[in-house]
Order: sequence, then C-alpha cells, then structure tokens
Amino acid sequence: MTDPVNHRSFFQEAYLVNDLEASIQKWSDLFGAGPFRSVMHHKTDRFHYRGTDQEADVSYAFGYLGDMMIQFIQQHDETPSIYRDMFESGAEGFHHVAVLVRDFEGEYQRMLDLGFTDACRLYADEVDAAYFDTRSVNGCFTEIHGDPTPILGRWATMKRAHDLWRPGDSPYLEL
Repeated sequence: MTDPVNHRSFFQEAYLVNDLEASIQKWSDLFGAGPFRSVMHHKTDRFHYRGTDQEADVSYAFGYLGDMMIQFIQQHDETPSIYRDMFESGAEGFHHVAVLVRDFEGEYQRMLDLGFTDACRLYADEVDAAYFDTRSVNGCFTEIHGDPTPILGRWATMKRAHDLWRPGDSPYLEL
C-alpha cells in the first residue's frame, strides 16, 4: 500500500523551447498533445533566483498529453535563470519534472534537508513553487508546486479540454 503522505508522483514534464507556437504545433501533430494555454511574459508576485531577485522574461504554454501536463518555456532574454543554468541561448531540451505538494513548506524543507539547492522560488497566481537543482540525481531540475483549489480547477478544465480534443481541433486553448 502506498503511503499517501509520502507518495510523490510527477504531474508535469517541462521543456525549454525557442518557439512556443512551433513546439505546440509539433507536439500536437506528433503526439496529440493539447490543447495548450499560453501565458506570455509571465510575471510573479514574489521571486528569487539563487539569492537574487533577477526574474527572466519568460512565456509558458501548458497542455496535456494523457494524464501528464506538458509545459513549454521560452526565455526571451539572457537574464540568468534556471533555464540558462542548463541551456545556452538557442538550445532546447527537457528541463524539469514537477511534483504537486499539499504541504509546500514541509516539502521545501525536506528538499533542503536532502541537500538540494533551492535554485528558484516564486509566488504567482496564488501558488508557491520552487525549483531544486536535482541534476545529480535525475539530470534535470525538480519543481515542487503547491496545490491551491483555484489552480487545481484551472488544470481540471485544461485536462477536460484535452480529453475532448480531437485531431484537427485547434492546438490552442481559450479559457
């Protein structure tokens, strides 16, 4: 039996890309992922990157492939970031996995206690998130993401749109 308190599973895979629209179209055509919701030039309420308040100019797209949320990230500038920690400008690739957590502060402390570096922490859209540099274990970053009801509702709407999505439908989600 799985211990529900300590059970952690990935809900998201994230990729750094050079072109959100091209990535959405390619994943939609190849895998049937989508539809995707884009957030252009996202801003946070609170942010730090490796002890500084440097916030890169990034846009995101979120969609589903089966039960897995797929996130594309496009960084528009050269500001130091968790994305530039792994990829130089112009490079693309798999960046992080994400775990949904009920006790954000407890999980945050657990990751620190395990010896992982808090590379980035933010608060935006009524949710806490933090990225830990776990490349020594899994080759990528690991995001812990809070689970407030408004964000879970938004994701449920996106998942339902994916379940109803059919080839030939628009790969873009309008909420």
